[in-house]
This record gives sequence, structure tokens and C-alpha cells, in this order.
Amino acid sequence: MYENSSIGVVVPAYNEAGFVGEVLETLPAFVDRAYAIDDRSTDETWAEIQRAKRRTEHRREGEASFVVPIRHEENRGVGGAIKTGYLRALEDDIDVIAVMGGDGQMDPEELVRIVEPVVDGRADYAKGNRLIRESDHAEMPPFRYVGNVVLTYLTKVATGYWHVGDPQMGYTVISRSALEAIDIEAMYEFYGYCNDLLVRLSAAGQTVVDVPAPLSYGDETSTISYAEYIPRVSLMLLRMFVWRLATKRDSPSEQLRTGLFVGGAAGAVAGLVGAVLRRRSGLTLVGVVALLGGMVLDMVLNRPLNGRSD
Repeated sequence: MYENSSIGVVVPAYNEAGFVGEVLETLPAFVDRAYAIDDRSTDETWAEIQRAKRRTEHRREGEASFVVPIRHEENRGVGGAIKTGYLRALEDDIDVIAVMGGDGQMDPEELVRIVEPVVDGRADYAKGNRLIRESDHAEMPPFRYVGNVVLTYLTKVATGYWHVGDPQMGYTVISRSALEAIDIEAMYEFYGYCNDLLVRLSAAGQTVVDVPAPLSYGDETSTISYAEYIPRVSLMLLRMFVWRLATKRDSPSEQLRTGLFVGGAAGAVAGLVGAVLRRRSGLTLVGVVALLGGMVLDMVLNRPLNGRSD
């Protein structure tokens, strides 16, 4: 428990033997339950989770164990594993649910700082951000840093959370009420799930806050191909951006925002086509101005969703 709120931690793991056991065994004392999701690993991940369950039995009283091992019958992706953990935590009436990767990159001592804004009611969703402090992203590989910056700005546009950065950071904490406000089953199941979740939270009117947090780059091997990952997530963000605009258009201001974005995109495309055909027009300029107007209005409309980190 933390300030009278029960705390659960979802730990997705795919081929994380050598890492996931330590993650589970070093969770802070205020954590009530850990949901270890083996996404159909091909190594000893499942056996390591079972060992961690036995070693942490002293942390719970009664029949319920501290570590709840769940094994997928087929590989569903990291987003799918997190969905499974979220749904189980809701079944167990957990108040606040965190996500920590099974690869050992996330410092368990930082968890309390990400939990606090949600427990205190300052935000519905809190996430780590490695881009706020230079010391937190100094060890990030250059290609990963560039890709992260690109996806940060695309995610700002798609979600309307203009104050949020480093959307790929998976160290997160969410309230039970925020989870219940979205369609968990519809969440994106692969890498990019965190971007998808942010769009859904925005459409549901949930407050989000960034918390400075480092990430350790150790011996684990990344399975992400950025040449495939960035275009795939970018297309998903475009689709979710359109979905958000279609979902949030009840008020005149929201309708104006949608009109500016749609008109701006149409004008920009028409202008580019005209340029290719060597026909001069002011449509490109009009389109760009409309898009900028849509972004500014979006910032204003979504300002109430800015959570407080302190």
C-alpha cells in the first residue's frame, strides 16, 4: 500500500531470462502485487518467474501470492502482455497500476516518484521521461534518441498532450479510474502501445504528467528494428489522430479544431500537387497556416489535461 492505495506492477517479459527474476524480487516494499506476464518466451523466462514467485512468498499473507505468473499461449507483443496485466489488476481491485519492463532497465527506486502524482490525485497517468534531464538520456544510443525525438513530436500532435515528451518510455503508472475510462481490449498490442494509450487517455479526458526518470542500458538486447518500427508507429499515430478528432467534436471549439486540421491538410496536399504540376497557388501557405491554427487551438483545448508533477 502507498498512502492507502493498493499498488500493482505489471511486468511484461519476452525472453528476459537473467533479468525478470531480479525485477520481481527488487520491487519496492509498498507494492502489493506483481503481475508477471510471460509473452510465450522461448527461453527460461517462465521458470525464472516461478522461482521469483517462490522467493517472494513472504511478502503476502494468506492464499494470494505476491507474484502472479501469467503465461500467454501465443506471443501477443508487449502491448498485449500489458493489456493482460491491466485486466487482471482491475479484477483484483488494485487502485494504482504501474508498468515496469522485465529487462531490468527501469530502476525500482524511481517507482515511488512516478506513483506519487497518481496517488495524490495530481494526475490520472504518470510516465517517466528521459528527455527532460540531459543526464537521463546521455547514455541513450544516438539513433534511438533521434527516433525518440521524431516520435515525441508526432505523438504530441496525435494525442493533444503537448506538454508530454518521450512517449516511448514504458515506465508508467495509471489510476484504476483512468483504465476504466478507456477500452483496454482495443489497445494496440505491439511496440507503440504507449502512444496508442496516450491517444485513448486524451480522448477520455484524463490528465497526464511527465516525471524525470533515467533508464539503464545494460546487457539486454533490443529486438526493435527502428527502420520498421518508426514508420509503423507513425501510421498508427495518424490513424489514432483521426480517431481522436472524430471522437472529440462535440463543442464548437472542437469542431473548429477538426475543421482547421482537415482543411489545412487538404490545402497542403493540393498545394503540393499544384507544385508538382507547376501550377502556382497559395493553397500550400493557406494549408500550413490552418494546420498551425489547429495545433494552437488543440493546445488550448487540452491544457486542462496537464497534470501536476509537484
